[in-house]
Amino acid sequence: MGQRSLIYSFVARGTVILAEYTEFTGNFTSVASQCLQKLPATNNKFIYNCDGHTFNYLVDDGFTYCVVAVEAVGQQIPIAFLERIKEDFTKRCGGGKAATAVACSLNKEFG
Repeated sequence: MGQRSLIYSFVARGTVILAEYTEFTGNFTSVASQCLQKLPATNNKFIYNCDGHTFNYLVDDGFTYCVVAVEAVGQQIPIAFLERIKEDFTKRCGGGKAATAVACSLNKEFG
């Protein structure tokens, strides 16, 4: 995510963030976490706009994939990114590991 267009990403189980990554500083991490607390648990995609950024969420089988992007990027790139992260996460951390991991414990492996 070295580009300035995608600035923060995480994978969560329920409301517990298992892995996250950013190269930038800002309040987007706390805004993304607050939005996570309010998301429905149904499998779906959600996009919120705030302060020139989009907070893009993909909820699938109890896991939430999030990427914060600069609003000018649009929706196609962030949604494609979320689909890719979901595939990679399922391959690398799926099964029991992701189901029992504690907060931020997969940062080293997947972050």
